[in-house]
This record gives sequence, structure tokens and C-alpha cells, in this order.
Amino acid sequence: MDLLEEIKQVILLEQATLGDLARSVDSSWEQAVELILAAPRKLVLSGMGKSGHIATKIAATLSSTGTPAIFLHPSESLHGDLGVVEPGDLLVFFSKSGESDEMIAMVPSLKRMGCKIIAVTANRDSTIAKNSDLVLFTPIQKEACALNLAPTCSTTAALVLGDALAVALMKRRGFASEDFALYHPAGRLGKRLLYKVEDLMRKGADHPKVLAQASFSQLLKAMGVGGVNAVNVVDPEDRLVGLITGFDLRHAFETYENLKTLKAQDILFANPATTEPGMLAMECFERMRTSAKPLNLLPVVSGGKAVGMITMQDMIRAGL
Repeated sequence: MDLLEEIKQVILLEQATLGDLARSVDSSWEQAVELILAAPRKLVLSGMGKSGHIATKIAATLSSTGTPAIFLHPSESLHGDLGVVEPGDLLVFFSKSGESDEMIAMVPSLKRMGCKIIAVTANRDSTIAKNSDLVLFTPIQKEACALNLAPTCSTTAALVLGDALAVALMKRRGFASEDFALYHPAGRLGKRLLYKVEDLMRKGADHPKVLAQASFSQLLKAMGVGGVNAVNVVDPEDRLVGLITGFDLRHAFETYENLKTLKAQDILFANPATTEPGMLAMECFERMRTSAKPLNLLPVVSGGKAVGMITMQDMIRAGL
């Protein structure tokens, strides 16, 4: 058998394992979901070796999808780290053989604390399975390696089982995209669903604005504030009167001979399109992008008052 054929065989064998796993799904999976939902305290996942890596990944997946979970290393737990477990916690043990000495040694203390245990194992008759409140069986015919030793099919089955539980729990909890964004603020989805205009707009000292009575020279100075080639024109109460952009300035240079006599109110664009601080930045971005008239910035208005300015570039830099 050549190398490529061997690689294909590994993939096919692991695929077959997942088929066996799908066919093995029974009421115990539903019971596991109910146990997790009913758990009065936190969810603690544990496993040795490669199973531990799988448990770590599943704990992270659960936590990011609405089911807070932590990973506890079996060896470390036997030397004090078991203190992270509290009475009423629910433990999920990942062990193909179900005979990990370290995990078996954890059981008496867990039982004494009144903790329930779910075992994810390929051995229903194992010590861990017999000492668990519920067993999730992962049917493994053989591992994909030629020696039938390296965890391959078994870890794939455990990983998919954990993912399936996480997704089922998401559905039961009514976990929505807004919740996902809350736990992923640095991701693109998080930014799109969490950032509001007020988070990205130019405000305070970076807010380019002038009074309607401002002179042309004052207007030119204000145009550079915040690096925006535009200014909001306001009245003494900060109510928005209009907008002046670089286009309006060029028009003034071409139209008027004596620029010194001009006031901001003479060249402003009245009734410009605006946005509000509380609008989702992504909605504002889409509004600007799809506008029939090209828009690359908008005054931000709250209660009739100009409170800032937001640009297309601001939102692009933020990752929208």
C-alpha cells in the first residue's frame, strides 16, 4: 500500500468510527444534556494524555457557547488541584479504556463531595464506567494506526461527541448569535454585533465641529481635527445645522473671490444624513455602503445635538 492510500485508509477508518458513533446515539445522550442543564454548579472535564487534550478543547467549546466549563488535569488534581471542585459540581471523564489510575483515584473524593460523574469511554465494563452516574459509549473497533495503539479513532469519536453535546446544549439554552458575540468580542462577528456607533465615532477633542458663524480661517483649522476632511456645523447649543466636506471647500474656492468674508453657514450642506450613537456600527456601515448617494462619513446626532462624527474608514479599521 502506498503512502497516499494509507492516508486515505486512516480517513476512511475514522469516518467509519463516526458512523458507528452516530448509530450508537441513544437516550443516554439526552440524559447527559439534562444532567448538564440541571447541574447546580459548574461543569468540570477531565482526561489523561490525548483524552485530556480533547477534554480541554470541549471545555473551551462549552464555555464559549453558553455552558461554563473548566478542565482539571487528573494528576494535578491528586496533589491539591481537586480543591477547584465544589460539592454539586458535575464531572465529565474522558477515557477510552476507563482504567486511568489517576482518574480512578479521583472518584472517592468526588463521591464524598456529592459530585456526579459522566464517563465518556469505549469500555462500558471499566472501573470508571461502573463508578459513574451515566456512561456515554464511544464504539471503537480499532485505532487508525498500524499498531492499533496511537489514539486516533478514539479521540476523534470523543471530540465529535463533545461537539455534539455542546451544540445540543446551545439549542436547549436558546443561545443566539448575540450571545456568541458577547463571548467573542475580538472576533469579526463579535465586532459586528457588539460595536455601536458611539464606540467608534470621533468625539470630544477629536470631534470636528464649528459654529455656524465661524470664519473661513476657523473653518480651515477645524477641518483637520481628528484627521477627518469634514466638520459638523452647529449652533451655540450644539444643535446640528449642517455639514461641510472637502467637496464644499473646493466649491467655495472655485466660486468665491473673497474667502475672508465667508462664514461656515454660507457654504454648509443643510440637512445631511445622520446617524445615532446607539445604532449598531455594522448597520451604519451598511447604510453608508448601500446609499444611493455616496457616503463616507456621517454626523452623529443625539437629541438634535451633534455629538460626534463617524467615517467609513473608522469602521473598516475596527474590523467591520
